Amino acid sequence: MSLLTLLPFIVLIGAMFLMTRSAKKKQQQAVEMRNQMQPGSGVRTIGGMYATVKEVNEDTVLLDAGPGVELLFAKNAIGAVLTDDEYNRIVHGIEHDLKSDADLVPDDASSLTETGDSATDAPADDKAVDLGKKDTAEEPADEAPAGEAKTDAEPKKTDGDSEAK
Repeated sequence: MSLLTLLPFIVLIGAMFLMTRSAKKKQQQAVEMRNQMQPGSGVRTIGGMYATVKEVNEDTVLLDAGPGVELLFAKNAIGAVLTDDEYNRIVHGIEHDLKSDADLVPDDASSLTETGDSATDAPADDKAVDLGKKDTAEEPADEAPAGEAKTDAEPKKTDGDSEAK
């Protein structure tokens, strides 16, 4: 057999070796993560439930899911051990922000345009801006109401029944 016919088999075996190696590495990292669990740390199970670790045993973990709710899980059922900041952000909605308050985005745009001088905050002219819309009070009284004009100009829509059969 020539080297050219063996090349696809060599490449296939090499790819299988690399895939199993990376899978073993991920599995080893998951085992280390689960072994680093301590009582009081927040976790997410593989089912998506968030809880606090109460007790860690050889193969099981006792979780506190709420007041008076204790659940016993296998260690393999723990999907992730979360940091305190991440757990509080997800479960309690508490944001721990290390930035100063000056970096916060304001709720409205008015604070972005203010210069601090009250005299310059007022608009230069108090004229109303015409947006092209007419108020109902400005319409001439001799015109027919809009509802009547519309019924005469447009044909009536029916549910498919026609009088001319």
